[in-house]
Amino acid sequence: MIDSTNDRKIEHIRAFDRDPAIERDARYFDRIHLLHRALPEIDLSEIDSSVQWFGKTLSFPLLISSMTGGNHDLVRKINTNLALAAEHCQVAMAVGSQRVMFVDEQARSSFELRQYAPSTVLIANIGAVQLNYAFTQKECQAAIDVLQADALYLHLNPLQEAVQPEGDTNFKGLAAKIADLCPKLSVPVMLKEVGAGLSPADVQLGLQAGISYFDVAGSGGTSWSRIEHQRRVSPGDNLGLTFQDWGVPTPLALKLLDAYQSQATFVASGGVRDGIDMVKSVILGASFCGVAAPLLQPAMESAEAVIEVIERLRREFVTAMFLLGMPDVASLFRNESLILEER
Repeated sequence: MIDSTNDRKIEHIRAFDRDPAIERDARYFDRIHLLHRALPEIDLSEIDSSVQWFGKTLSFPLLISSMTGGNHDLVRKINTNLALAAEHCQVAMAVGSQRVMFVDEQARSSFELRQYAPSTVLIANIGAVQLNYAFTQKECQAAIDVLQADALYLHLNPLQEAVQPEGDTNFKGLAAKIADLCPKLSVPVMLKEVGAGLSPADVQLGLQAGISYFDVAGSGGTSWSRIEHQRRVSPGDNLGLTFQDWGVPTPLALKLLDAYQSQATFVASGGVRDGIDMVKSVILGASFCGVAAPLLQPAMESAEAVIEVIERLRREFVTAMFLLGMPDVASLFRNESLILEER
């Protein structure tokens, strides 16, 4: 077993090459059918897909979801290309867990991304469970500062930690520590799952802690449980496979959290794979949509390859808006009259 946080980042990336089934491709969004308009009464060229977030205007509600970071040339290349593409396309970007920069000082450079994305939204990222393993306001603020971030993700990953050979599994009392931390930081805090979904009880605890931004990150896309299965110590240990599809599917998570819309802003991630999935997410109450896996391989190539994928997503998103007769994102948001049926 390799216990280095930095080495683990590379193992996670390489796991995708070894095991394509890490991408679960559950296609939960395909169960939702939208109401096509043959006479949409709008001009495609006039559709406004722009949105506001943290005081900044983005071209459409896309968030490049958290992927990686660390002291490795490949990791630096991935994050630089993602940041360059985010700035060019004016979409948001969240980095992978920044715990590694407190283990290896040279990993900090992989998070110094504001130079490549001077004007768009950047989100820092620390595992919430680290608050039970000696992390304090100091480390969380340092993560924000190195990125010059607009917000901080506290990610919640109990399944991944339970399967991970060296996992940190003491999640006891975290809500109180999060509540104590939030008012001490310079930017808003967001709670994010990593592929198993948030429940109403989770959001309620977050709201009580002073948090109003939540990334549901449901099941249906990348399985971190299966990624950790690739790193198992014993060949006969199949815990990661047993739980590879555990969790709340992203569309269902959004529906379960609808009652909290007046108190919170939601990001839909987990299995969002095209612009139609994004439109469905907004209809179900997501203000932004996170995509990660489809951008990983392009980010290993170039910023231009990432831009190509983002522009495809944007065109798909706008085309779906056109075919629904919706002139702007506000007209889509929670507009369930656009749902024809769900199966």
